Amino acid sequence: MTLANDTINVSALKATYDEAGQGHVFKFWDKLAPAEQAQFAEQLSSIDVNRVNRIYRNAVAAEAPVTPLVETPQEVPGDGLQPPHLLSLDKSRSPSPAPGVPEPVLPLPESACATVVNNPEDEARWRAIGLDAIANNQVAVLLMAGGQGTRLGSSHPKGMYDISLPSHKTLFEYQASRIGRLEAVAAAAAGKDVNDVKIRWYVMTSGPTRKETEAYFESQNWFGLGQESVIFFEQGVLPALSNEGKLLLATPSSLFVAPDGNGGLYSALRKPLAPGSDLTVLSDLSARGIQYVHAYCVDNCLVKVADPVFIGSSIERQATCGAKVVRKHLPTESVGVLAQKGGAFSVVEYSELSREKAEQLDETGRLAFWAGNIANHFYTTDFLHTIEAMERKMAFHIARKKIAHVDIATGETIKPTEPNGMKLELFVFDVFPFTSSLSVLEVDRAEEFSPLKNAPGSKADSPETSRRDLLAQQRRWLEAAGATVAEDAEVEVTPTVTYGGEGLEFVAGKHIVRSGVISSAADLDALL
Repeated sequence: MTLANDTINVSALKATYDEAGQGHVFKFWDKLAPAEQAQFAEQLSSIDVNRVNRIYRNAVAAEAPVTPLVETPQEVPGDGLQPPHLLSLDKSRSPSPAPGVPEPVLPLPESACATVVNNPEDEARWRAIGLDAIANNQVAVLLMAGGQGTRLGSSHPKGMYDISLPSHKTLFEYQASRIGRLEAVAAAAAGKDVNDVKIRWYVMTSGPTRKETEAYFESQNWFGLGQESVIFFEQGVLPALSNEGKLLLATPSSLFVAPDGNGGLYSALRKPLAPGSDLTVLSDLSARGIQYVHAYCVDNCLVKVADPVFIGSSIERQATCGAKVVRKHLPTESVGVLAQKGGAFSVVEYSELSREKAEQLDETGRLAFWAGNIANHFYTTDFLHTIEAMERKMAFHIARKKIAHVDIATGETIKPTEPNGMKLELFVFDVFPFTSSLSVLEVDRAEEFSPLKNAPGSKADSPETSRRDLLAQQRRWLEAAGATVAEDAEVEVTPTVTYGGEGLEFVAGKHIVRSGVISSAADLDALL
């Protein structure tokens, strides 16, 4: 066996795959051209085949009709805090079911969930704590932005999508502007120069979106945040497997791979940021003294990036991991809910809830399973360092698919008509069962959650509903600041002016009659 290039020892690589029971991927090696060998060796060396085998075993075991593998939370290093008022589960009241018996699904205890809804006193205190952490450069943001806008009719990364706001700012631009504004707000609150306050922004792309995303940020001069404050890294992939757990070849010189889900965020944090570098997102967080991290998905136009209230609430409650939730509107709403499953925290998908449970009411007459998950999370950096140990016990989700692949015996491509294999995914909330305490914060849906999922013209979660919800929020801000706005006037207040409704004193007593954009106080006169 020869070297495919100067750095990869193919003999050792083949031995690794042989020992893992996956040596069949080298079946056509000797027939490949040198360039194909080099490219294939690079792909194979980038994959931890033993990890893939472990993921397969855990996923199949969890899919079987027995109690899934769940590690006792206290066994996870670095996560044992259960301070007062922090949501924690009493394991003694939730015994594990016998094998073959479904795990019990119970509502989230309402009393243990903090809220900002109609709670101005706590909200103000949490905001002050969060702003202080931001001013001390202890806060960073993780953005999950690997998706493309295919369902929206766009071939570009989803973050580049324009929901047709008056300013025509893209999702990326809006979120970057919020970071810049929040840096200024935190600096002012702490009496610091704004240049001394930085929120580091880690942007997770995917293979298909990385180059275009980076080029877009560069063309926009990193939206004024500074190139050094924006760090790109890439979502991982996992090989597709046969139902027997064997790696599938897409061609004689490549494996069939697919994205590993938004939970791939965690393993991506451990990967080198550049070839040959030892620097990872995790090591960068630690080296810079960043203690708290806010993670979210790019498609929520109302997201409060690095939300100081969420951060402050989690800090006050000594949380290592946290989640924002919104109250479900209807029992049939297609959203996962944060609940208790088998004595552990879990996001239970709406398809997993029986109609009876979905419609179950609590003693106040509201939905018992109410805490809708919005993929908006808090972590301490210390907690993120513990996830690699948790992942060894996590069960990835199996998506059974029809996967075209090369037949090892004949070398011909097979295009199956029935599902013949599986793709494996981890979801970002799959860490919840492995923490014995979780900070949960209820927020107002109208203020914080309007996802962009569906094509233009759809009734829900579309560009039109995103635009509507954002402009409605900004109208409320203007009216709360003392302005009146004509019913037919559409007024956009960009994040260069306000992060969450603050700093709008200049509109007090003004009657706005024209549609337009307020990017500074000087823009107001044209709308009166």
